[in-house]
Amino acid sequence: QVHVVESGGGLVQTGGSLRLSCAYSGTFSGIGSMGWYRQAPGKQRELVAIISGDYRTTYSDSAKGRFTISRNNDEKVGVLQMNSLTPEDTGLYSCRIVAMVVALGRTSVHECWGQGNQVTVSS
Repeated sequence: QVHVVESGGGLVQTGGSLRLSCAYSGTFSGIGSMGWYRQAPGKQRELVAIISGDYRTTYSDSAKGRFTISRNNDEKVGVLQMNSLTPEDTGLYSCRIVAMVVALGRTSVHECWGQGNQVTVSS
């Protein structure tokens, strides 16, 4: 019921910046947390940053001070601003949204992922 699309990845040199966007649409009664995850080649997917429904933010140690996560519920979009990028930031970045759906008087919680967006930082 919820469609998630990321955009904004690409190739950037060390020290550069990228802005990832996560747009969502569909049928839902509410959106909970929104998070960005990274999977580097040969490694497990890891949390980069997450923003709760009440706008509390949490960052990985590597993202603190360099990345900023934000969301706009009215526009149905989330953003990850990434600054001072290094080659260690390279990976496939995916947006995860927790959506609540009410049907037949019951609320269900759905985990919705985008297709992923490649970020490559060259040295």
